[in-house]
Amino acid sequence: MCMSSEVTVLIGKKPAMSYVLACLISLQQGQNVTLKARGRSISRAVDVVQILKNRFFKDLKVHEIKIGTDMIKGQDGRDVNVSTIEIRVGQ
Repeated sequence: MCMSSEVTVLIGKKPAMSYVLACLISLQQGQNVTLKARGRSISRAVDVVQILKNRFFKDLKVHEIKIGTDMIKGQDGRDVNVSTIEIRVGQ
């Protein structure tokens, strides 16, 4: 698989359907999509995958799920651990 057939969608604070649309475009072109999220956006990333599976692509496959922790600087200057997730989907 060449790297150009992989698209990354960063999940943030927008409504889930915004990210579903971004994923739909890539999936319809036959590309795999990796959804990346941190902290409170993790649940939105899971919602996006479930919407894609249940409404648009009944045969969508979850190829890989990676979880981890990033260390970032908090507002007060201290190090804060933030959970991360990467979900790779395709057909």
